[in-house]
Amino acid sequence: MPKSSSLSGHILPTSGAMLGVCMTVISIVKLSQGERGMTSWVDDLLALDALIFLGSSIFSYLSIRSNSKKIYFEDIADKVFMLALILMGAAVVLLTYEIM
Repeated sequence: MPKSSSLSGHILPTSGAMLGVCMTVISIVKLSQGERGMTSWVDDLLALDALIFLGSSIFSYLSIRSNSKKIYFEDIADKVFMLALILMGAAVVLLTYEIM
């Protein structure tokens, strides 16, 4: 059964927004490194996460634009997006314990 083509329409803007969230948190971590002694591995993890969200955005866009491989690209975008969300959740937990 084919998936709804509207899934890519939701993944694309959400991935872009999450990429912006990653960049914002990286900036906050960089600004507060001197004050709290935070290590740079959290911002490295979030930079990797931003790249994964970018990959999700690209595959979602390809799904929207493609006629022949729409479901294939959408499936990849969905899986990459979930990976990025899991990684962001891990970064949040690690950042929380780093701040405390």
